[in-house]
Amino acid sequence: MECVQKYLDNLSQFRAADLSQCQTTLVFGLGAVGGAFILLRALTFVRVLLSLFVLPGKPLKSFGPSGSWAVITGASDGLGKEFAFQIARAGFNLVLVSRTESKLIALADEIKTKNPSLQTKILAMDFAKNDNADYEKLKTLVQGLDVSILVNNVGRSHSIPVPFNETPEDEIADIITINCHGTLRVTQLITPGMIERKRGLILTMGSFGGLVPTPLLATYSGSKAFLQHWSSALGAELEPYGITVQLLQAHLITSAMSKIRKPTLTVPTPKAWVSTALSKIGRNGGSPHYTYTSSPYFSHGIMAWFITCVMGVFSKRVLGINKSMHESIRKRALKKAEREKGKKAL
Repeated sequence: MECVQKYLDNLSQFRAADLSQCQTTLVFGLGAVGGAFILLRALTFVRVLLSLFVLPGKPLKSFGPSGSWAVITGASDGLGKEFAFQIARAGFNLVLVSRTESKLIALADEIKTKNPSLQTKILAMDFAKNDNADYEKLKTLVQGLDVSILVNNVGRSHSIPVPFNETPEDEIADIITINCHGTLRVTQLITPGMIERKRGLILTMGSFGGLVPTPLLATYSGSKAFLQHWSSALGAELEPYGITVQLLQAHLITSAMSKIRKPTLTVPTPKAWVSTALSKIGRNGGSPHYTYTSSPYFSHGIMAWFITCVMGVFSKRVLGINKSMHESIRKRALKKAEREKGKKAL
């Protein structure tokens, strides 16, 4: 019996020692995993900082010779207009596409005044109509041109933040038709020539509304999320042909769409934002986890990194903050509309 008791005591000691060793191994293992996670996040942030502040992008001239062409949609206002000015300064001829012909004529004249040697072509088309005849006109207009750059800038958001169930049907249709159908159809017209020449650049305007699900802008948010995945897939398809595809993520910018006039640290002017975007082509900026995507402006890039890498784009906290912000915007917009209605009644 004494032998049996000693055996049991020894076995108990061995089990205690094994358990203690397992606990120690588990603690060290969890610590190693946690340390690796923190290190990975730190390295990702370093990459973001290098991309935003240090490393240059590909120069525009690497995508086509001087005198080749750039097609810009939504060209008559805001970001599109600024893309036209800055790409023209880089020596590219321009095909300017937008809804209002008078604005396009004025823009083309201004560009010619500043860049007398450049050529411009214009096409007034309403992307909301999705008219086959308009796309045939665009096809004819670019036929035979060496189009090196395409800027998919045309887009529409909601007039004010609105619950999905209250969104007018025509507004839903216009957002999907302009943001999705328009971008796809123009790109499908331009890419065959780029593939044949084995070079080119396709820039598509994304949005934080596509990066983060955005309550009260549900249709717009969904359309931009669609462009996010479409652009990444397109980038993988076209890269073997020497074509660079990049979705450009932007937060708020002073524009008619955002209804913000005064620039701040986080709300740049179109000129500042476009200048940064064109200087960072091929860099991810603050979007290291999305292929063929960039958040080029420094404050937007840091916000994008924090949302995607720290908080998580689908977290309830992020959705709650986003929802509260747009509920506040909607409230102010409705009050303003009520005041203006009262003034007209007087």
